Amino acid sequence: MKVAALVPAAGSGQRLGLGPKAMVEVAGRSLLARSVAALHPHVDEVVVALPSGLTPPADVPARFILGGDTRQRSVLALLQASDADVVLIHDAARPFLPPTVARAVRAAAVQHGAATAALPVADTLVRATADRWEERVERQGLWAVQTPQGFVREVLLGAHLDAERAGHLATDDAGLVRWAGGEVALVPGDARLFKVTTPGDLRLADALARQLDDMEEPYA
Repeated sequence: MKVAALVPAAGSGQRLGLGPKAMVEVAGRSLLARSVAALHPHVDEVVVALPSGLTPPADVPARFILGGDTRQRSVLALLQASDADVVLIHDAARPFLPPTVARAVRAAAVQHGAATAALPVADTLVRATADRWEERVERQGLWAVQTPQGFVREVLLGAHLDAERAGHLATDDAGLVRWAGGEVALVPGDARLFKVTTPGDLRLADALARQLDDMEEPYA
């Protein structure tokens, strides 16, 4: 059984405003380099989709392809470029992937066909209009979805091809599998798997990277 990690990293990073987000550095290493390093021990190969015109970084041990104009199209291109039996889809903007989560998602993908890291929602949730509180949303049974997300490759590829034909867009690959009628197992994620999206996230990531880099066993 061949397992590949597929990293869609062709986004422009507009909300962060520092160029391609995957190349943004925290504590001296790019988000992409940190994410690939975390994935590498758990897969047979890593394939990364980059935007047009970006030179593949020499310090990232991966195979590179040209990404699409949306995340969904980048993932489809990655799937078509891989011959793996099982794939882990992971956001480069989530650089702090604990080994336990990577192993658990991989195992659940093999067992169930589709799985994702996720955390039960802890915050109070409200529905709002503009900036006005309208109603509280019951958080019981709600989970915040993270990556990595793992799949038997043919399961995810089939969902992507169905979505391409139907013109359907999803925010993540597990959601795409659910849209196509598949089941997705939930695997306990980790609070450190937050997504770097805003300048505040970047400052938090830089502080956490410096702490983890100084530890002999950062995820023990």
